Amino acid sequence: MARESRTLWIKNPLAILADGCGGGVVVRNGKILELVPAGRQPEASYGETFDASDHVVLPGLVNTHHHFFQTLTRAHPAAINKELFNWLVALYPLWSRLTPDGLRLATRLAMTELLLSGCTTTSDHHYLFPDGLNEAMDIQVEEARNLGMRLTVTRGSMNLSEKDGGLPPDSVVQDADAILADCERVLSAYHDAAEGAQIQVSLAPCSPFSVTRELMAGCAELSGKTGCRLHTHLGETADEDRFCMDMFGCRPVEYLEQVGWLHDRVWLAHGIHFNDAEIIKLGQNGVGVCHCPTSNMVLASGRCRTCELEDAGSPVGLGVDGSASNDSSNFMEGVRHALMINRLTYGSQRVTHLDVLRWATKGSAQCLGRGDIGEIRTGARADLALFDLNELRFSGAGDPIAALVLCGAHRADRVMIDGNWRVVNGNPVNTDIEKLRNEHGAAAKRFLQAI
Repeated sequence: MARESRTLWIKNPLAILADGCGGGVVVRNGKILELVPAGRQPEASYGETFDASDHVVLPGLVNTHHHFFQTLTRAHPAAINKELFNWLVALYPLWSRLTPDGLRLATRLAMTELLLSGCTTTSDHHYLFPDGLNEAMDIQVEEARNLGMRLTVTRGSMNLSEKDGGLPPDSVVQDADAILADCERVLSAYHDAAEGAQIQVSLAPCSPFSVTRELMAGCAELSGKTGCRLHTHLGETADEDRFCMDMFGCRPVEYLEQVGWLHDRVWLAHGIHFNDAEIIKLGQNGVGVCHCPTSNMVLASGRCRTCELEDAGSPVGLGVDGSASNDSSNFMEGVRHALMINRLTYGSQRVTHLDVLRWATKGSAQCLGRGDIGEIRTGARADLALFDLNELRFSGAGDPIAALVLCGAHRADRVMIDGNWRVVNGNPVNTDIEKLRNEHGAAAKRFLQAI
């Protein structure tokens, strides 16, 4: 990622999500060089200033679970008003029509949506490889580099089809040996474990009902050799629990342990249906959980036990999840939904706006195994999201940081990644939104014509 060498003082923000820096932050060479106390001048020399007196400054938000390709089937008539298994059965045949050009547009659009909502780092759980889409990971890496976002690209997979007792049709699964070979290729080509990395790679078999035990174990072995992280869906529905009992003779967390996935290089999507003993076991082993509140509510999957997981020692992050279950890639919307569903679960004082913002930043960074992002502190990467409060929805707001969540902020005015502005005046740099919308919309029509 290209870095500018200038030194910039982001000066006197209206509010900032960090202690002791009411005077702003100084950025140099892609990092936060200095935190400036309120009423003070920077100690470091600087060449430029940005007046942030109208802006609330957050660490760049970190999205830990998504399915970019699903932006092509949002609010699809075949799938709306269904729970997870029936929703998947309706969409798998449509997704088998995905092409390289379609994936490219879906990736570009999803990442642009995320960026505009203040997200600076994202992962994408891409598990769909129909014929002709062997270079899906390469496409996603290229799009991330062009946009300037950080990406944990997850080499997802499915190899357990209907004929073998799984859920997906034969048209969207691959052979386990081919999957593992491509996992090694993608790791070799793109994984960067260094501080400040733009691209990292994780291995991500889709779910217990779409992959074999052998593939799960094979990915775990590769993770042990390379140090990369592992990701999968787990504990999302009661149907999944029943599937695991019928197919593997155990509950999902026990299955996870059997295949070598119970350690701190693992983060799970959803984690709704864990019992008390499973939560303790996950916490003791440092397994992270990505809470996907919007998707969980749309599909009526249930409520993630975020507070118990965090208390047990599991990092908790946030994700928007796929755009066919969430139907939106707006991460700030997901933050607000996290507040609301968790207050419904735990009460109005147990989970605050600061808790959900912590999950969206530091907690999510921990899920991805990154200590260089997710916080505003000296030495962290200069990934920042700046929101102004000039819209009608914020009029009368007393606490600027709380207002972003409670009043429903949905679009950042400025976004910085590695010291470079990637959104300016609410618009992504070097992206023609109208052209993107038209091209993506045209690509999506093929999925509507399929019904």
